[in-house]
Amino acid sequence: MKTEKFISRRLARDEVPERLTWDLSDLFSSKEEWEENLESLSQQTENVSTYKDTLHKGISQIETCLDQYETLIIQLIRVSTWSGLMYAADGTNEDNQNYVSRVASTMAAINKNTSFIATELSQLSKQELQQLAASEGMNRFKTMIEEILAWKPYLLSAETEEALAALGQVLGSPYTIYQRSKTADMKFEDVQLDSGETLPLSFALFEDRYEFSKETEIRRKTYASFSHTLKQYQHTFASTFETEVTKQCAIAKLRGFESVTDMLLHSQKVTKEMYFNQLTVIQSELAPHMRKLARLRKHVLGLDKMTFADLKAPLDPDFEPPTSYENAGKIIMESLQVMGPEYVEIMTKGLNSRWVDLADNIGKSTGAFCSSPYNVHPYILMTWTDTMRGAFVLTHELGHAGHFYLAGKNQSYTNTRPSRYFIEAPSTMNELLLGKHLLKTTDDPRMKRWVILQFLGTYYHNFVTHLLEGELQRRVYERADEGKPINASLLSQEKKDILSSFWGDAVEIDDNAALTWMRQPHYYMELYPYTYSAGLTASTAVSQLIEKEGAPAVERWMEVLKAGGTKSPVDLLKYAGVDMTSDKPLKEAISYVGQLIEELEASYGY
Repeated sequence: MKTEKFISRRLARDEVPERLTWDLSDLFSSKEEWEENLESLSQQTENVSTYKDTLHKGISQIETCLDQYETLIIQLIRVSTWSGLMYAADGTNEDNQNYVSRVASTMAAINKNTSFIATELSQLSKQELQQLAASEGMNRFKTMIEEILAWKPYLLSAETEEALAALGQVLGSPYTIYQRSKTADMKFEDVQLDSGETLPLSFALFEDRYEFSKETEIRRKTYASFSHTLKQYQHTFASTFETEVTKQCAIAKLRGFESVTDMLLHSQKVTKEMYFNQLTVIQSELAPHMRKLARLRKHVLGLDKMTFADLKAPLDPDFEPPTSYENAGKIIMESLQVMGPEYVEIMTKGLNSRWVDLADNIGKSTGAFCSSPYNVHPYILMTWTDTMRGAFVLTHELGHAGHFYLAGKNQSYTNTRPSRYFIEAPSTMNELLLGKHLLKTTDDPRMKRWVILQFLGTYYHNFVTHLLEGELQRRVYERADEGKPINASLLSQEKKDILSSFWGDAVEIDDNAALTWMRQPHYYMELYPYTYSAGLTASTAVSQLIEKEGAPAVERWMEVLKAGGTKSPVDLLKYAGVDMTSDKPLKEAISYVGQLIEELEASYGY
């Protein structure tokens, strides 16, 4: 088999062609303009702070204060987005590091000097807050007031809230340290193949390319080298993770929550029953299906054993449709026509107006994300590696972009963002539409099989990778609530146990697999990992409604996207036609995965 071709050298950021980068001039035309906006935030903050101790004077006073506060926060978001995107593009650049640090310091000052708003409003009675939220003039702050009402029993004294706000930069340091270690400090050795060829290695190259390599030697050798470097940082990363968990536990106790999990779910407007249901049902009912897929992969590829490094190996390595960025964009647009002209127009802008940063360069953040500054447009980071899997990643992030673009156009800033529990539904919806479109537009058995494999990648990513991260979080937070220590050995032991329990004897789980807790930033984003599976569960159900009903289901979904944060996640999805308080959508989604795997087995006569 001919060895795959890989790049021989990673580019520095200033060597990357402009067409592969995002256009940050839509945020600020120059660094100088960014500086001016950053500096002006101090004066705006002072203006808002003049309302301290006055919000008891009535609706007019509150409305004027919140008007100025919203203007301040919108500008802060633009400023912080610019610095964050500069840093994500190249975390090794010291100027970019300084931009992020300066914004973090400014943000901490703003939070400290505006924390009085939530504190003073929370001192109003429940009835007064409800009347405030219902008043016509305050409609654009409805979500914010409802949040204050929900948090009213857990808010601390004005002095304590101000102190916590002032420590914002410090409290956010675990995530900063983790990201900076990955992008700026962690260096990987080149990998030597038996043929004598040398492969460069980075986080992005391993996770976006080598893990999916058709050659067993490349997958396993890069996996071993990648894990070797990870292990050298395990104690630092474990300490950073423990600091994040300890912080959350301490805040939960200060606020009077029974546990840190109760506090984090309170933020998401999700019940414990829904949370545990998501974790338990998937691990117990999806595992048998995924083990079948692992055994099929081992059989088809003729592997001596099925290792963790082989889980993403392509089942049909010699069949690869055209996968240029332009071609992927064309296919994505075809798949999204069902969503109607308004949605299609947004997606077209996203693909053609440099909303997306595609490059692979030294210092670039790994993975993919979508950042959506209010009143500008979304920005998408990914590393394009000419794999069709990249089309699913791209349309996923475009789903986030479409969601927040629509919410931003139809809601005030404070009403824009829904619960994190809902966040991954619009993104995975795009993935499902792409997969189903590809399946419908081919009669070629081999192509259909290939599409099923890509489609299953979506479920693997959300129902396995992120869901098992969520299980580790559940265990870690329960342990922390009991006052037990967290260290590298414990994290690796728990992760290995979780993976072994899920995969059974179908996959060999080694000590390198146990280090996967070091690979994701989601542990620093509260209870984020499990919500990927919640979002995909919801989007699976809605996509089936769209197939069944057509335009009416699409119209409901578009209204849900435009609603932003004006409804709870349960109410948003009920409007779309899905009841997430039951396990029915979850079981149906798992059943669908099972059907796809059975189709795949049949195609191989297995």
